[in-house]
Amino acid sequence: MTRHNLPPERAFLATRRAFLGLGAVAVAAGAAAAAKILGSGKPAAAAGHRVVSRPGGQPAASARRQVAVPESALPGDRHWYIRNLGSAHEIEGYTGRASVLPGEPVPLYVSTTSSGYRVVAFRMGWYRGDLARRVWESGPLRGHRQRRPTRVADTNTVSAGWEPSLTVPTDDWPAGSYLLRLDADSGAQRYVPLTVRSADTAGKVVIKNSVATWQAYNTWGGYDLYNGPGGIDDYDNRALAVSLDRPANDNGALLFLVYERKVIELAERMGLPLAYVTSMDIAAHRHLLAGASALLSLGHDEYWCPPERAHVTAARDAGVNLAFLGANAMFRRTRLAPTRLGRDRLVICYKTSYLEDPMYGKDNALVTSDWREPPDPDPESSLTGTLYESNPTTADFVVVTPDAWLFRGTGVRKGSRFRGLVGDEYDRVNPGDPVERPIQILSHSPLTCRGIRSFSDSAYYTHRGGAGVFNAGTMRWVESFGGRNNFGITAECGRFTRRVTANVLRAFADGPAAASYPAHDNLDAMDEWPGDPIAAQHDLW
Repeated sequence: MTRHNLPPERAFLATRRAFLGLGAVAVAAGAAAAAKILGSGKPAAAAGHRVVSRPGGQPAASARRQVAVPESALPGDRHWYIRNLGSAHEIEGYTGRASVLPGEPVPLYVSTTSSGYRVVAFRMGWYRGDLARRVWESGPLRGHRQRRPTRVADTNTVSAGWEPSLTVPTDDWPAGSYLLRLDADSGAQRYVPLTVRSADTAGKVVIKNSVATWQAYNTWGGYDLYNGPGGIDDYDNRALAVSLDRPANDNGALLFLVYERKVIELAERMGLPLAYVTSMDIAAHRHLLAGASALLSLGHDEYWCPPERAHVTAARDAGVNLAFLGANAMFRRTRLAPTRLGRDRLVICYKTSYLEDPMYGKDNALVTSDWREPPDPDPESSLTGTLYESNPTTADFVVVTPDAWLFRGTGVRKGSRFRGLVGDEYDRVNPGDPVERPIQILSHSPLTCRGIRSFSDSAYYTHRGGAGVFNAGTMRWVESFGGRNNFGITAECGRFTRRVTANVLRAFADGPAAASYPAHDNLDAMDEWPGDPIAAQHDLW
């Protein structure tokens, strides 16, 4: 999330995690607020269809015809959310695979202090406002407490090392983002996320689940890529590599629920042709995005390995549109490695300790510092259009280009403001780093961060290969869909961000956007400057 690791940032991370801990409860309450989509669009979701039998017009009672029913028209289950987290280790689990193709089995590892439990699988979507569909349930299972985790001392990598508890079938599960809910007989509940990935993405809007970033912030076992057991004051004892072979902290799917679920809800209600993948899938499959209409990077998508960046860049160059619906995207350079459970289940990132990375001096392009930093700097702005600047801040989102096509139907004017929408992290269009032209700055929001004045920008650029690229420039973009929250965000703001996102998705779903939706360059007319004004004032940065 963050560029540097100073005491103010550590305090911010603790505050932010405390706030996000309310997400599992608030998500159900926000369902009604998120239900209304602004703008026109096809009513039926095209993420998948189920074939069901309905009575036909044949005279024989047994004669029936097959009818394809849109996935979102199937019955939902509004009781998908967690009601009771219970104690810290009352029930928890993880999958042996982060993503599978439909029909592939999934090993599930569960530990509980309860005598028994069940597993219920939900596909997340619209489902006429229920937001999820129950697709499978395990039946009663005997519970037991699994072994204590292990830790690799050199990198502080924690692994659970548990024995598999059951295998979850995915027969007839359409591609999508799923939550496996663990329900202990004692009443405690936790989520385990799973992506049922699309075999191909041609002609589809691709939703990316940011699995690598989820793990970077996963403190289960006492270590994540930011801190050790001492919490926000234990940066020097942090993990240098984190494993997927362990449960997740909090409710088990916190970052997915805060930064990704609401976009899925919107996209499925709009009836877009959708595909689902993870960050690891993009890295592993060079041609996975071939022919896709767009790729969506959702609210918090910070950790990217070189193959993923290369494959997304190649897709952009071939005309695949990109939408970065957050801030701080593609900031950290990672390296993926296998664990005993399979490939790409270890996320390595040395960050400020990159001189200790075993690849340093051997293959500097694979050294896991920030993308813009030595030993092989390659700022993310060449792809994302904006450059992450700093945190923490809270500021109003200020519109500067109201006639941009992305703002159609919002009613905004030049200077229109949306309270609290900018934060906690933000991006800016920085002419001191690689910037694709033409680029159109859409919002230019004054702010103060760490006592220094700067701006946050949202922007849209078009590429010579035909793609359009949108970057929201604030991490609260997707969070705001539900309207009111602790930052002063209003229902009006939620309607605005949902409408802009719907405009982007609808345009990008039609294929390469540059010709129909060209960017009108205004960078030279804006009050932008090269460099990082926040970092320049702190000699530790």
